[in-house]
Amino acid sequence: MNSWAVQFSEPVPYQTGLDLQHRLLTARQADEIPDTVLILQHTPTVTLGNRGRDNYLLKTPEEYKALGIEVFHAERGGDVTYHAPGQWVLYPIIYLGGSEADSHGYLWNLEEVALRTLVDFGIQGFRREGKNGAWTEQGKVAAIGFRLKRWVAFHGMSFNVNLDLSGFQTIVPCGLVGQPVASMKMILDEKCPPMDAVRDRLLANFSEVCKRDLEIFHSSDFPLLNS
Repeated sequence: MNSWAVQFSEPVPYQTGLDLQHRLLTARQADEIPDTVLILQHTPTVTLGNRGRDNYLLKTPEEYKALGIEVFHAERGGDVTYHAPGQWVLYPIIYLGGSEADSHGYLWNLEEVALRTLVDFGIQGFRREGKNGAWTEQGKVAAIGFRLKRWVAFHGMSFNVNLDLSGFQTIVPCGLVGQPVASMKMILDEKCPPMDAVRDRLLANFSEVCKRDLEIFHSSDFPLLNS
């Protein structure tokens, strides 16, 4: 059976995306659906992973609210990060048991998806020892944080395309003091590709790296969202 990929055109509130992940996680654990990948943009949100600390938040709750930024303590791995329109978020809800039962290998795969996507658009990215994600000379472009429950992965990766990076100035990104965050727009300027082109390459690279043949759905046509 093919795996599924569900793409969203409009930014999704973080809580909505989280609820959908949990619904798919339960269905995948029960083997009611195949491996499923969500790719979407979020409305402005700061999330803290299980290693994130509140002192990585540089604004008060009132200031975040005034800026229109929601704050969530997420159950994923990793520290603190920022989501906003102009950033693709990839949420693979996939079974990693059997020969794939290796969280470090899965981390490597997600980094590889990001690095190959950068290369597709002429950007040289790299890994950094001891720090996950995809990096460029200008800064970190992709952040990764996931969790496993009964060997099904959820949460995943954010990939900066053309979002307003000022939101990262309200946090200590990934808990790394003084480490810059970059986007494809910052690096390529007017040559930055459209969001849809980057989405398509992220999915194609995920399919190749993670060895899943993807059947693509739009969110409006996805059965589990319309049942």
